[in-house]
Amino acid sequence: MNAIEVRGVRKTYRRYGRRKQFGTLKSALLGGRLLRDLRPDETFDALRGVSFEVPAGQTFGIVGRNGSGKSTMLKLIAGIARPTEGTVMVRGRVSALIELGAGFHPEISGRENVYINGMMLGLTKREVAARFDEIVGFAELEEFIDAPVKTYSSGMYMRLGFAVAIHVDPDVLLVDEVLAVGDEAFTHKCLDKFAEFRRRGRTVLLVTHSLDLVTRFCDEALWLDAGVVRTHGDPRRVIDAYLQDVAKAENVALEHAAAAPPPEPVAPAEPSEPSEPPPPDMFKADEGRWGSREVEIVGVDLVGRDGRPTHVFPSGDPLEIRLHVRAHQPVTDLVFGVGIFNAEGVCCYGTNTQIEGATAGSLTGTGEVRFAIDRLDLVDGTYKLDVAAHRENGAAYDYHRLLYTIRVTSRLRDAGIFRPLHRWTFSGGVRISGLQS
Repeated sequence: MNAIEVRGVRKTYRRYGRRKQFGTLKSALLGGRLLRDLRPDETFDALRGVSFEVPAGQTFGIVGRNGSGKSTMLKLIAGIARPTEGTVMVRGRVSALIELGAGFHPEISGRENVYINGMMLGLTKREVAARFDEIVGFAELEEFIDAPVKTYSSGMYMRLGFAVAIHVDPDVLLVDEVLAVGDEAFTHKCLDKFAEFRRRGRTVLLVTHSLDLVTRFCDEALWLDAGVVRTHGDPRRVIDAYLQDVAKAENVALEHAAAAPPPEPVAPAEPSEPSEPPPPDMFKADEGRWGSREVEIVGVDLVGRDGRPTHVFPSGDPLEIRLHVRAHQPVTDLVFGVGIFNAEGVCCYGTNTQIEGATAGSLTGTGEVRFAIDRLDLVDGTYKLDVAAHRENGAAYDYHRLLYTIRVTSRLRDAGIFRPLHRWTFSGGVRISGLQS
């Protein structure tokens, strides 16, 4: 039996702009201009033809970007809103953790608010009284339960709202990103409660940006994109498809940012004339470009595993930096270098051909330089690249400082910068399962 059934749901909202169509229901009725009569450019569909079902006892996750329709879908299931088209059916008592404490009155005590909210969620006064101590204990508010709610911090407010909603003992629990505002200890308590719900065979529908929660807790997942279902099914498959799409979008954004030509070097127009010196400590310099331009880096390509230019690299994948270079006249004193920096400006790695033992290079006309990394073992994050052509004494021909951006992605959330190749082993009575590599 299904606990939730969504069939062909469309939810349409009116666009609000400068032009005022009507201000009240009375004016709308008198004018004969209801939602169905608005022009297409006066409305937008938050959901379009969405259908899915959640069997009783399953934990179901919904993922997607901001504005994809996730919270709208949850509000329809909770009964807070009604679909423009289609049907939504929910079996059993529903508790929605959408806007925690939305019904709290700030002027009265936490104790009174617990009773009011509990009854709003379907409990009798006697049932609230029977669960009162457990609710307050879970929220860790024993010392403050008789204080007015307006004196609570946002964390206290959130904990009390969660505690009431979770102790209604619902058949269907709807959760919308409420764990994002809790501290670490309380988050663990909430996760334990979700696990208890699963053991008891209750139905949980979870809307979240925490993809690890979806793969950890959910039996099925659904990906919403601009109000349309892109895919649903096995959580890992859905999350992988979603992450690939996110990576494509990030790559497009970084490509657009990189499409603008790098700034002209701080130098006179003629390569033979002396140039202004670069900053004394390049590692502390801001984004920019310096050099005499006797040798120019006229193009930079960042190439991924498939041999095509990209700006998004999964951690552990290969990266190749290709420099397209040109000399106005033959040069016989030439060093090429690269540097990788994290978003805070910390140097992750830097090297050049001289450091690695090469003798001074030369260039006549044009050429290409390739710097290949077999495994880009960096943790998830955004990184900037330096590329340079200079003399053996360090004088820059063409130094590009922090002008190229790459995004390293990872399903893991390890800390630091570098992710060395490693493994875990266990012996004796130690049992650990589910490690990700």
